[in-house]
Amino acid sequence: MLKFISFGSGSSGNCYYLSTATDGLLIDIGVGIRTLKKHAKEYGINLASVHHILITHDHADHIKSVGAFSHDYHVPVYATEKVHKGIDHNYCVQRKLTPEQRRLVEVGTPLQIGDFLVTPFFVPHDASENVGYQIEADGITFVIITDAGSFTEDMKERIGQANYLVIEANHDVEMLQGGPYPQYLKDRIISPSGHLSNRECGQMLAENMTERLKHVWLCHLSEENNHPELARKTVDATLRSYGIIPGKDILLEVLKRKVPSEVYELV
Repeated sequence: MLKFISFGSGSSGNCYYLSTATDGLLIDIGVGIRTLKKHAKEYGINLASVHHILITHDHADHIKSVGAFSHDYHVPVYATEKVHKGIDHNYCVQRKLTPEQRRLVEVGTPLQIGDFLVTPFFVPHDASENVGYQIEADGITFVIITDAGSFTEDMKERIGQANYLVIEANHDVEMLQGGPYPQYLKDRIISPSGHLSNRECGQMLAENMTERLKHVWLCHLSEENNHPELARKTVDATLRSYGIIPGKDILLEVLKRKVPSEVYELV
């Protein structure tokens, strides 16, 4: 059995926790270090049990506290070479990683990290580089796809292999186009290297999920251009149009931007 918690999902800070009975990891640490410690204490989690950090990409809302956490708990940080360089040059990371804290991952190459078999895969986004992760442990396949502007064939295959999936549903296109953002920012968001809309998320799920998929969490919702219930309803309606019934065929939930999720037991 695995345990999963979202400690934050959105442009204010992203951080996800995954653990077995004997090992733990964090995916991204874009929330404040004091906030993370506070939440962990409330959940009864000893952060010393976190032995690995996986980083998807080098935007501040995913890496702000990675150096501080890695230093405080002596935890290695796994990322691609380009992402590590991006972390080095990001001014939001006040505590930089030491050479001893760095571990390299390569897109498409599985790596055994403690209890977890981790495979990074390329995800299109306007960072120095961006990856999703397929994580296997205890006979369970967990996949995370965040900050994705479009879908690759590899990403579609990962969706098909997942038992549990965290996937971006960033914006509602109508809200975005009618909202206050300047046009250049709107263009960036809807570009193939920007962010996924609710409709795109629902369609990719419907076309690529298999019967092995049990639970989907929608992540990285925009505060200005989306709403949790709108995202859920849009994805729900898209799935139903393909004959997939949320609540019966799969569980569908939305992760909150600033409030931790419950503790999910993945079996």
